[in-house]
Amino acid sequence: MFVCMNWIELEKDLSVKLLELYSRPEAEAISDWVMEFLSGKKRAARMALKPLPMENEHLESLEKITTRLMKHEPVQYVLNESWFMGCRFFVDQRVLIPRPETEELVEWVISNCKFPLDELTILEVGTGSGCIPISLKRRLRKAKVYTIDASAAALEVAEINARALGTSLEFLEMDFLDRSQWKKLPVVDLLVSNPPYIPKMEQASLEKHVREFEPAMALFVPDEDALVFYRALAEFGKEKLKKGGQIFAEIHENLSAGVSELFTFYGYDTILKTDLQGKQRMVRAIISGENSI
Repeated sequence: MFVCMNWIELEKDLSVKLLELYSRPEAEAISDWVMEFLSGKKRAARMALKPLPMENEHLESLEKITTRLMKHEPVQYVLNESWFMGCRFFVDQRVLIPRPETEELVEWVISNCKFPLDELTILEVGTGSGCIPISLKRRLRKAKVYTIDASAAALEVAEINARALGTSLEFLEMDFLDRSQWKKLPVVDLLVSNPPYIPKMEQASLEKHVREFEPAMALFVPDEDALVFYRALAEFGKEKLKKGGQIFAEIHENLSAGVSELFTFYGYDTILKTDLQGKQRMVRAIISGENSI
């Protein structure tokens, strides 16, 4: 129970508690996020609240939030929000939490788009929260964007976000690994995906807030076939990518060489890209003229 503490004191108190689970920068960032969520004010504006005790309504909310956070639940799920490319996305345990690295993938796609945009067709595989296809549609408004996911629950979340952010997409529930379903999909210019790519053997080494809360089907692949989704992307591209079409995908930093070799085997010109942390986390595969439809 928090007693007779003002906003600034309560933020510091939460940050100290979170040091049991997170590094100091992470604990302070989460505390700042929670207080902004409760007050509706950025840090500078909250300084005006310093001499004021927190209202009972907000105190009750803070206690509930703190209890969930101390069980390792990600703050994004606790607050039902995650920020991606400047937009607020609704998230819960039905979908992965959007990552900053994925913003880099989206920017890379946009920087390599062909014009005119009203003739551009994009397919995104693995909708999740919708952060990738919605962001692409917001930036490339004249493009036609399709997105698929095997999870009906994830698609429900993505559709919430599409409505909230004023975007119109084609949503399809489909297991991309079921090649018999590909006939339902259009011929496209761009194929984009952040597929599952973590070998199951690495599950125990992940942080608890990832391992125990984020959807396993969106994270893990069989140890014996960790590149299963990239193989499907490469084969789909041979069937459904237009001449000069491109595949953009996020990858496991330890599997980048294998991903590159796989796309090269299927006849693509492949480029690996490092993220802002200096890790090879993205691949661009361009279908050559003789391999295109």
